[in-house]
Amino acid sequence: MALGTGAALAGMEEARRWIDSEFQPSTLSKDEQLKEMEWFVNAAKPFAGMEINVVSETITTHEYEARTLAKAFSEITGIKLTHDLIQEGDVVEKIQTQMQSGRNIYDAWVNDSDLIGTHFRYKQAVALDDWMAGEGKDVTSPTLDINDFIGKSFTTAPDGKMYQLPDQQFANVYWFRYDWFQRPDIKEKFKAKYGYDLGVPVNWSAYEDIAEFFTNDVKEVDGVKVYGHMDYGKKDPSLGWRFTDAWLSMAGNGDKGIPNGLPVDEWGIRMEGCRPVGSSIERGGDTNGPAAVYSITKYLDWLKKYAPPQAAGMTFSESGPVPAQGNIAQQMFWYTAFTADMVKPGLPVVNADNTPKWRMAPSPKGAYWKEGMKLGYQDAGSWTLLKSTPVERRKAAWLYAQFVTSKTVSLKKSHVGLTFIRESDIWHQSMTDRAPQLGGLVEFYRSPARVQWTPTGNNIPDYPKLAQLWWQNIGDAASGAKTPQQAMDSLAAAQDDVLTRLERANVQGECGPKMNPKTSAEEWFKKAEAAGTIAPQRKLANEKPKGETVDYDTLIKSWPANPPKRS
Repeated sequence: MALGTGAALAGMEEARRWIDSEFQPSTLSKDEQLKEMEWFVNAAKPFAGMEINVVSETITTHEYEARTLAKAFSEITGIKLTHDLIQEGDVVEKIQTQMQSGRNIYDAWVNDSDLIGTHFRYKQAVALDDWMAGEGKDVTSPTLDINDFIGKSFTTAPDGKMYQLPDQQFANVYWFRYDWFQRPDIKEKFKAKYGYDLGVPVNWSAYEDIAEFFTNDVKEVDGVKVYGHMDYGKKDPSLGWRFTDAWLSMAGNGDKGIPNGLPVDEWGIRMEGCRPVGSSIERGGDTNGPAAVYSITKYLDWLKKYAPPQAAGMTFSESGPVPAQGNIAQQMFWYTAFTADMVKPGLPVVNADNTPKWRMAPSPKGAYWKEGMKLGYQDAGSWTLLKSTPVERRKAAWLYAQFVTSKTVSLKKSHVGLTFIRESDIWHQSMTDRAPQLGGLVEFYRSPARVQWTPTGNNIPDYPKLAQLWWQNIGDAASGAKTPQQAMDSLAAAQDDVLTRLERANVQGECGPKMNPKTSAEEWFKKAEAAGTIAPQRKLANEKPKGETVDYDTLIKSWPANPPKRS
């Protein structure tokens, strides 16, 4: 059904109303916003009345899209858009079902860029560069400005093509109670005990000392029992992300390299070119090497000794709000996606003037970490189109994907969800004005440091199959059913099995797995030493060097405050 002139005028009236009532601030002037919306109105004419369904995980940013932006899009374009919100594990399961069955479940997906290695190997996702230049050219916005997206490199495969369009991004960083760390009595007591200043921990040793100090020495702050650490441990799919989201790399597992270590990445998978060749240390991987075992051991020790007793039985979503309750001193593994819920007026962690009592900073590094390694994880939930979706439906859904990432709405969406995707949004004056209320988030995203926080990369050939192995095996360590070494041995063997099956099926072409034969750990230690690479590393004689910290305010001042020049 074509959109008539009257309907187009009505669409522009709706666009004007939404711009005035909702889409401020924006990096565009109102005239530029109206011009961008006029393009959407005209591009949507062939699809008016069509019912389209898209899906994403449930976080603040996507709630805003589903409840506000989907309504705006439908009223402006005449396309009836339903944006479903489900758990991330369900998104992965459903997209896997559509890829395997070819049955169209959703017309577009906000799907983590962690699946980039899956999408480019299986060739079931649409390569967006080809789409924008070909079948989707007539529905690709001239103001999309791909180079403004900070996560573009995360969604580009080894073939040089972009397979996903970033919709939101967040990193996992270190979170701490700045107000407590500034108290003279607490600082003096810490310095007297440990011989160095209380501050942002640079290494895991300092993090552990601080966790011990607040849990067992400070014990109470202003009459409230406090804990030096927060985490979660329930055997649940979210426990897998806790580790695949770069916990091993923070410990020092894998090799140097950004966005992912080469030849061994942070999942412990060794690569030869674009081919995975092994996960276990006996095949040249590092999933069950000393650095990985150290990372699991520390996770379990800290959870048991320094976190609230209920943390061990919590999932990701249950544990997320706990630091906002006011009794946690620090958390090493904290997602910036929680920022929006951590800055609400009236919370125990927010001052009367609405500035936060907490700050975020770069995560500390484990004993095995070497300069040049990735430092943490960054999630880039990204719009993904599958070839099994009929072209006309794909086109209509692509319009919505561009609408919710367009410059007209992107800055406002960034203010709501605090999950930046555009460089222009990060450097907007409104973000400079709001930065003091956001605890270091704006400074982090404006800093060059952010490039060391990267998603799971191109190496993982089947994210849905491999990711589920992590929570099952590490869950056994968390429950005490296995030691950390036994759990990681099982995980490495299970990953090797999946990679071997993929090799045998030969469905992933020249970048599919080609497994190394099993030899011995000693042989691979020697090979790494001879090659001048790192992984797998031998066990360190001392896994707890002296603690080291840095003053937060000094750290923030070291980050530049000048926007990058666009080429």
